[in-house]
Amino acid sequence: MELSDCLKKLSTILRIIITFLFALLVLGVMIWAYVDGFQLVTHLHGIMSFGFYGLLLSLHVLVQSFVAFIEHRLMKSRTKPCTYLKTIGLTISAYQEDPKYLRECLLSVKNLKYSPELLRIIMVIDGNTDNDRYMMNMFREVFEDQDPGFYVWRNNYHSWIQPQVQQDTEMDTVSSPGQDFDYVIGEDPQRKEVEHLIQTKRCVCIMQKWGGKREVMYTAFKALGLSVDYIQVCDSDTKLDPLATVELCKVLESNPKYGAVGGDVMILNLRDSYISFMSSLRYWMAFNIERACQSFFNCVSCISGPLGLYRNDLLQQFLESWYNQKFLGSHCTFGDDRHLTNRMLSMGYATKYTARSKCYTETPSQFLRWLNQQTRWTKSYFREWLYNAMWWHKHHLWMTYESIVSGIFPFFVTGVIIKLFWVGSLWDIVWILCCIQIIGLVKAAYACLLRQDFVMLFMSLYSVLYMTSLLPLKYFAMLTITQKSWGTSGRRKIVGNYVPLLPLSVWTAILTSGLGYAIYRETKMDWSSEAKKNEAKFLIFGCVAYVCFWLFMMFLYIAWFRRIFRSRSQQYRLNV
Repeated sequence: MELSDCLKKLSTILRIIITFLFALLVLGVMIWAYVDGFQLVTHLHGIMSFGFYGLLLSLHVLVQSFVAFIEHRLMKSRTKPCTYLKTIGLTISAYQEDPKYLRECLLSVKNLKYSPELLRIIMVIDGNTDNDRYMMNMFREVFEDQDPGFYVWRNNYHSWIQPQVQQDTEMDTVSSPGQDFDYVIGEDPQRKEVEHLIQTKRCVCIMQKWGGKREVMYTAFKALGLSVDYIQVCDSDTKLDPLATVELCKVLESNPKYGAVGGDVMILNLRDSYISFMSSLRYWMAFNIERACQSFFNCVSCISGPLGLYRNDLLQQFLESWYNQKFLGSHCTFGDDRHLTNRMLSMGYATKYTARSKCYTETPSQFLRWLNQQTRWTKSYFREWLYNAMWWHKHHLWMTYESIVSGIFPFFVTGVIIKLFWVGSLWDIVWILCCIQIIGLVKAAYACLLRQDFVMLFMSLYSVLYMTSLLPLKYFAMLTITQKSWGTSGRRKIVGNYVPLLPLSVWTAILTSGLGYAIYRETKMDWSSEAKKNEAKFLIFGCVAYVCFWLFMMFLYIAWFRRIFRSRSQQYRLNV
């Protein structure tokens, strides 16, 4: 036994060393390729070139796309049916939800094709005021034929402070009509009632004191305890496909080493605005290429909140450490889904993705609200990146490689853009913009083939959102990483946080100043030389091509896309 333990420890140490060296190798090669700027192909006058760094990024996109394709084929080949033997606790987190979306969520949960006797439904509302009661009333209406349970908790698991008067007169046992509950001195009497209700009723709705989304999720997880085999997470703006739970369950049943699985999240309100439409395309790419590739290597980085399933016996082991997570001395209240996934990965269990389990969810359609959402997600990404790095050795080297590439890529892009705008020529600026668009077109074309839908061609337009908004937002998120809130505001409120516009303003000032300086430098140069004459031709052609591309794509978006989707809107419209 002692020899076995020693060999196990030695194996772990070797894996840590190998993983660390591999991470250094990946980082070193990327930094060298970026700093050295080694060119593989160069134009006669140096006007256009293709370097080693560009080759690395191209290979990354190709490998990722190919592996994702293989994983999708594997998903389709899995035909083993669900056993319908596992008990599942489906938890819904609600906060100031739009009544329209909430009703669709509850109706979709009610219509799930999973054995009712094996499925418990728990909705926890983050708020216990009269303004929050409409959500409980809606739950009552939808599940009125299921003998639902309801409870308004004055506190939550972490907010109750025992009054001094009650401490002086408290009895060891407190009875409630019809039931006897044993309470520990100093414990909230309502807590046991909440737990008893959740463990004895199939459908339960709890209103509790505001504490943030993680507090809401904790209540559902803690109250369920070990009474179910799996726990499914769902947001109150999510419409589940009838087979969503069944397909998730199939994956966990197929291998005991799978600790969690996520499904394909699509957008309900993609026609609301340009932002929501582009988000719908980005979601498809993120889930069906990036996470599908991760799933092939059993290391999905984030089981998304709208649709995920966890092994409950494992989740209960890290529940307290998940809730009490701290970063730089501050208690973490966002990034709950990503940290749940990281906790599962830290135990050495695989995390999977299946495109056969589907749901629709709401996404911000207003630019400011979208910025706030992306700020929250970016904060949790960088924070969880550091935590995830401690467990790279427990999983496939792809997890290490992809973490390095995705982690440093924004910094390299920032450096390239600033350098070209302040040091490069006007043609350098136009060329990098064209390259960004070409890469976007290549990825969009592949997505069209994989999805078999021409609409993915519009994914090439996402680059403008990334370059003008998401890129500067990443630095703002890092600087404010310890600031916390619920995240995206409740859908019944108008967003009033304009702070995320600050980094966008700074970024705009940097680039416009650099562009002005570049124009000034170009006016001082001799454009009569042969090299400059050739550059002028490329500059004119590049500008014309770039402008024509955007005019053509926007024409398609306005004249073609809107008209087509108006006739197809029934498959996305909420039937309330």
